[in-house]
Amino acid sequence: MTQKMIKTEKINRLIREFENTEYFGYMFFIEYNGEKFDSFDENSGKKSVKSEFRKLLEKNNIKIFKGIQQAGRTDKEVNAEENILYVNSKQHIMYEDIINECDGLKIKRISKTLPFLEFPQMIEKRYYIYEYPEHLIKNNEEKIKKNCEELSGKRNYIKFTSKKGKQLKNHIREIYVKFESGKLYFEGNGFLHQQVRIMSNFILNGSMRPLQGKYLIFKKADLSVKLKKLIFNNVDRKIFETEEDLKNYSIGIKEERILNIIENIEKNSYFYIFYVKEKNKSELIGKKGKNIKKLKKIFGNIVVKGKD
Repeated sequence: MTQKMIKTEKINRLIREFENTEYFGYMFFIEYNGEKFDSFDENSGKKSVKSEFRKLLEKNNIKIFKGIQQAGRTDKEVNAEENILYVNSKQHIMYEDIINECDGLKIKRISKTLPFLEFPQMIEKRYYIYEYPEHLIKNNEEKIKKNCEELSGKRNYIKFTSKKGKQLKNHIREIYVKFESGKLYFEGNGFLHQQVRIMSNFILNGSMRPLQGKYLIFKKADLSVKLKKLIFNNVDRKIFETEEDLKNYSIGIKEERILNIIENIEKNSYFYIFYVKEKNKSELIGKKGKNIKKLKKIFGNIVVKGKD
């Protein structure tokens, strides 16, 4: 089997799985003040980032399937300029329709993608900034920059994590650190528990204890190319008015009727989604799939989803 055939089979399997589920995946890009939360993960009786986010979803009458995944897990008191929480839901969630803020946390935007992804594994890089008060820094700038250089690269970072982090099987990470304008900038493909705070103290002061979380910011996360290709974007329905090939195929539905039937259209790198009312699905698809097969010859892969 050729590489092209393998790729085609993977895409076809991806489409079949999406056709057979009612769920969508949603990425919520959020910012939060870490000092207003006791923890990041949900803990009984404690105010956490995830528990308050869940309450915000409930306030919007959004129901999700099981757990909440994240681009980056942050320690207590750590702030985030832009972290990402990923959930699965059967609902059609629109940013403009939701209450987007609660005490200490704000939803900045939402992107729709496929459901049931292993989301943390689809994050390319994570970025942190540590800004420690200048009068508390013991090492001089030359020593700090030397430490940054020596600790950057792909290596085993087991020395720079907590007891919890040491229990993991894999401690190899690729991380780069630089010191500019009194701040430490970290970028890496992943971080161990308390790693940034422990490394910050070692670089700045020569100590292996974790520094306070309140001086640490989760700046952002970069999505992998694989994940970017799975994100859906809105498509103007005018494609039916401008697509000349529609006139060359004997589609069983007139252009005007197609525009009336299809509620809206979305597309990722692999296929379109045509949203229609449940009562109109069979008309769009056609007898034995006649209509949709002809539309696929024009537009490529298409999934028809009901929307009531």
